[in-house]
Amino acid sequence: MSLFTPLSWNDAGFILEGLLNTIYISIVAIVIGSILGLIVGFLRAESGKIGNMLIGAFLDILRSVPLIIQLVLFTTFMGVMGYPLNPFIAGSIVLSLYTMAFMTEVFRAGFESVHKSMRTAARSLGMTYWQTVRYVRTPIGLRAVLPSWIGVALSVIKDSALVSVIGYMELLRTSEQLISRTQQPLEILIGVGIFYFIISYPLSLYGKRLERKMAL
Repeated sequence: MSLFTPLSWNDAGFILEGLLNTIYISIVAIVIGSILGLIVGFLRAESGKIGNMLIGAFLDILRSVPLIIQLVLFTTFMGVMGYPLNPFIAGSIVLSLYTMAFMTEVFRAGFESVHKSMRTAARSLGMTYWQTVRYVRTPIGLRAVLPSWIGVALSVIKDSALVSVIGYMELLRTSEQLISRTQQPLEILIGVGIFYFIISYPLSLYGKRLERKMAL
């Protein structure tokens, strides 16, 4: 009697669950990471030298330490402290902070791309500081960084596969379990690659279209 069973249509639901979990945690990380990145990016653009050094040091740690190590350390630390988290919550926190570290530089570049003369002109028209930020710097800055934002978002979708190391049942982890059961790695990994392509390509296509539109 064989220890392995071939792939069947009954596995479709299991694969779909992993696919949806990948999309779910990616969306959470991109949304939260973008919001935090927008806030911290603005603070970096407005901070003095000391403030920038402190914020930059924290962000450098997040960007430099491999994501897989951050996931394992954070999950282990929370468990040791007596506050074990389920894989989705732990993965969302770490992946969101990791995303924030890259989004911060994207948004900082956007805020700094608005020339000082435009800010001065807005103030001379009677706008307050925060009105200038809301109606001038933010719209212009965000428009300039959209292609870069899309690039980071695509990286997050692929990096979400690493959350499998803490037990989250995303697409890669479900494929690993199917490979162990069926011993059909080639077919399964090709299918997983196609699914990642289906998730990422529309966003990539939109980014290229946006770059062409902004170049006109």
